[in-house]
Amino acid sequence: MLTRRGIFLLTTLFAGAARAAPAGDAAAQEATARAFVQKTADALLAVLNSSAPVADKQARMRPLVDSNVDVDGIARFCLGRFWRTASMAQQNDYLTLFHAVLVKSITGRLGDYSGVKIEVGRAQAREEGVIVSTTITRPNNAPAALDWLVVTQAGEPKLADMIAEGTSLRITTRKDYDSYLTRNNADVGTLIAQLRKQATTDGG
Repeated sequence: MLTRRGIFLLTTLFAGAARAAPAGDAAAQEATARAFVQKTADALLAVLNSSAPVADKQARMRPLVDSNVDVDGIARFCLGRFWRTASMAQQNDYLTLFHAVLVKSITGRLGDYSGVKIEVGRAQAREEGVIVSTTITRPNNAPAALDWLVVTQAGEPKLADMIAEGTSLRITTRKDYDSYLTRNNADVGTLIAQLRKQATTDGG
């Protein structure tokens, strides 16, 4: 299940296998990733800082997640070694519920955010993709550093991870899932049941 830290990282803005950029294309990949993060950040801010009702903000946020985040890739990464032992039906249920919990975590507190600013900084090509640094400021809060991992998926940039205070969302969630399933006899069905509860219960 998603922990409090996992949900915090997701709700900071939001929250797979990546194809690394060839070394010679690093500068172009960095420019593309930075432009992607800037465009995504602008779209997020338009929702977060809008005076629209929360329900309208939630409706506008969902397609942003779908189009900009590699949700299935993150979900498979988080399940780790247990993905291979899950049945096809379990895999399908897990992907559906992971997406539902992710979106609910992101949209559940939209009413708490206004006056948000995002400053996009430098981009650095890494083996797993491109890390784009940003600084997030909110009224009455200290600035927060948040790194975005951008990967190329089917020729398009996608968000594959977010790193806050040095902590990776997908790695933290993967460790949480691994620990939970190890305590529950590697039964993926128990994790699916927990995700279903989070997806259908008020408060996540």
